[in-house]
Amino acid sequence: MTILILGSGGREHTFAWKTAQSPLCDKLFVAPGNSGTAQIATNVNIKVTDFEAIKALVLEHDIDMVVVGPEDPLVQGVHDFFLNDDQLKNIAVIGPQKAAAELEGSKEFAKEFLFRHHIPTAAYQSFDSSTVEEGCRFLETLNPPYVLKADGLAAGKGVLILNNLDEAKTELKNMLVEAKFGEASSKVVIEEFLDGIELSCFVLTDGKNYKILPTAKDYKRIGEGDTGLNTGGMGAISPVPFATEAFLNKIEERIVKPTINGLVKDNLPYKGFVFIGLIKVGDDPKVIEYNVRMGDPETEVVLPRLKTDLVEIFKAISEERLNEIDIEIDERAATTVMLVSGGYPEAYEKGKEITGLDAIEGSIPFHAGATIKDGKVVTSGGRVMAITSYGNTYQEAIKKSYQNIDKLHFDKMNYRKDIGFDL
Repeated sequence: MTILILGSGGREHTFAWKTAQSPLCDKLFVAPGNSGTAQIATNVNIKVTDFEAIKALVLEHDIDMVVVGPEDPLVQGVHDFFLNDDQLKNIAVIGPQKAAAELEGSKEFAKEFLFRHHIPTAAYQSFDSSTVEEGCRFLETLNPPYVLKADGLAAGKGVLILNNLDEAKTELKNMLVEAKFGEASSKVVIEEFLDGIELSCFVLTDGKNYKILPTAKDYKRIGEGDTGLNTGGMGAISPVPFATEAFLNKIEERIVKPTINGLVKDNLPYKGFVFIGLIKVGDDPKVIEYNVRMGDPETEVVLPRLKTDLVEIFKAISEERLNEIDIEIDERAATTVMLVSGGYPEAYEKGKEITGLDAIEGSIPFHAGATIKDGKVVTSGGRVMAITSYGNTYQEAIKKSYQNIDKLHFDKMNYRKDIGFDL
């Protein structure tokens, strides 16, 4: 098969790395890709939301399957674009259709889905610029901290958790009236704060059947001890040590099954990954959010633990026979640590040469914000590279990642030295 992966981050490099191992994959393209995917696939400089250019590429190279990495093209309807085009409609697309992608595209849509299907989540209300004062009054009924979520896509940065009521009211006005997150915050969901420890659950579905992938926990904040600004993710661990068999059963019965059944009942066509952001409150799981694709950097610890051929799984999803596939998981733990540009998640410089990659032993460097310039690997984004390792325990795996990070260098390189500290 000839396969195209859409995206340019660490998630897509991991997809490419896993896909390239499959005997079913004859030729692999990544659009736009990065310096990591360039080593194992053909990069094509196309934006993930330029559907016409994607169509031209697919037809030119007789591509059989398109795997969608990021959320933007899904929310904008790339799957529907293929289905509605006579030349493309028989090509397998891994990712939900637009109607189902609203689970990530709109926080309000997701909350309504959760409540409709009696899936445990935090109480909430939504507001827009015409109901700002009502929103402020609703905040007064809650106990701190206060959770404000931009309704639309805000690149993982549209959630604010604030301890001060006046500050929460000010930020609500900033989001709704001053458009702090642009169009994404034209509507804001205010939610009760859930106190607990977070984890992520990843589910594959063909629209009817489902398979659950290993759990993972990622670390969002830039600073040690989970302090400072939110990022796209500074590291991850799989499996999650506190996710016991009994707890995993609760996740499946109370959350995964009603989610998949809900997709069917609501006629939301779904072929791909469901990422369920969870929080463990006491001994019970509750849903924080849905994403309609794999997480990053969780992909860099979940996919390396998957022993089953990924392309075979994707094929089964596209043919609605996921129930026929057995998913085999590596018993070892996997951890990843994200190297980021100095200044990230605020202003940072690009084009810094990355050295030491050839000295890495026993870890896998998944490139994210990195590209090739004049034959050298240089930084091109905020999150630059994820260093993934295996170990019999997560402590052993994390130690290996840090040992290899010591061999790597680029100007102002930053990373968290405490991934897994809270476990």
